[in-house]
Amino acid sequence: MWDESDFLQLSGLQHFAFCRRQWALIHIENQWQENLRTVEGDLFHTGAHDERQREKRGDTLILRGLSVFSASLGLSGKCDVAEFHQSTCGVSLQGEEGFWLPYPVEYKRGAPKVGEEDKLQLCAQAMCLEEMLCCSVSEGALFYGETRRRLPVEFTPELREQVKNYAEEMHRYYQRGYTPKAKPKKACSACSLKELCLPELVKKASVQEYLHQAVKEDTP
Repeated sequence: MWDESDFLQLSGLQHFAFCRRQWALIHIENQWQENLRTVEGDLFHTGAHDERQREKRGDTLILRGLSVFSASLGLSGKCDVAEFHQSTCGVSLQGEEGFWLPYPVEYKRGAPKVGEEDKLQLCAQAMCLEEMLCCSVSEGALFYGETRRRLPVEFTPELREQVKNYAEEMHRYYQRGYTPKAKPKKACSACSLKELCLPELVKKASVQEYLHQAVKEDTP
């Protein structure tokens, strides 16, 4: 069990799964740089994170910007949207009659990804809800702004195990203050931290050679 003072940001799990170096630059070195994608993403999340909004639609209660945490994972953050569906397998909620089962929904600006990073972030939210409410959450959904559709996500044993492994690895990196070296890939071109990360340096024989070449190019 992790102490609250050692909790890491749950949202960082997506960064870590996508690129360990990106995660370390943001969460260890506190570096950040906006680009069009990040700005659009922030605007897209504005409505979803409005904690003042609470609505009930039939047998569904909708909460936004719900704070969640897990002492076993050492993670804390917020669910974009946490739906609670009436169910005999659910839990009681203050001020509400009956029993309710949580169903986390994460909003993403673009289209569904090939990788598992979004699913891992959503699964971590579900694991937090399970720990906080003492219930079982088997499924959630990812809503993508480009397709305007929900993608159901089943929280399989394999996905849960990957969340645990990544969370443990994140804590090890954070405790060591370790920032991995860049591993250039196609996705680097769209990364907001490209100018801070400098993945092209690993393609050079050395930093000194890279800087020497840069000086030569700038010399008339």
